[in-house]
Amino acid sequence: MSQKEINRNRRDRSRKTGLHYFLEGFSIMMQPGLKRFVFLPIVVNIFILGGAFIWLYFQIDGWIAAILDYLPNWLHWLHFILWPLILFSIVLVFGYFFSTIANIIASPFNSLLAEKVEEERSGVPAADLSWAAFVKDIPRMIHRELVRLGYYLPRALLILVLSFIPVINIAAPVLWFVFASWMMVIQYCDYAFDNHKISFPDMKNRLGKDRLFNLPFGALVSLLTMIPIINLFIMPAAVCGATAMWVDRYRADYC
Repeated sequence: MSQKEINRNRRDRSRKTGLHYFLEGFSIMMQPGLKRFVFLPIVVNIFILGGAFIWLYFQIDGWIAAILDYLPNWLHWLHFILWPLILFSIVLVFGYFFSTIANIIASPFNSLLAEKVEEERSGVPAADLSWAAFVKDIPRMIHRELVRLGYYLPRALLILVLSFIPVINIAAPVLWFVFASWMMVIQYCDYAFDNHKISFPDMKNRLGKDRLFNLPFGALVSLLTMIPIINLFIMPAAVCGATAMWVDRYRADYC
């Protein structure tokens, strides 16, 4: 590749946003040589996220009715305003919670997918680990997922408490959405960072410096996670897109 082509590629990548990288993830996951690494995350999503949303479909009307029953009779007129807000909040939180469970189960496969995408994207061969070494590394990968969950839970609990405070709770759907978008950025970018043994706090702080750049990525992942059928393919696409973003934007700072 000539220096002119290299410079053109750099300019093209500098114009991209987090939104571009997520959409690019769908095309990356279909590339020859990567499809076999995409298969298992999709299977995990079908069983976990697909089953969870089927169950939610039969439960959500009762949940919304139970929440609205807490309103006094003189605020009955608020039902028409609060119903869609409650629905959005439940589906958003529900989608993130079960996608997190799916990611914990699929974390070894997602790490491997991120490694292969980085190899293709950067042109630098990944370390040739044996299957025995890969299996030995699985507990560390799962531990990283639990560390991320430990970061999520207290903050989600705080927003949950705010959701029950009158007046403030009107802003709850916005708070949930912004927080879920940020968590999706952390969740899917973390595979590439973790493959290079970069600590969770360092990764979080680095992504935080580009929060406005990254949030569109997480926002679109959050929205599509709420849509049945489409959400079954979100996990591998998000891993691919986030890894492409790692190679173009962050890899040079660590490798």
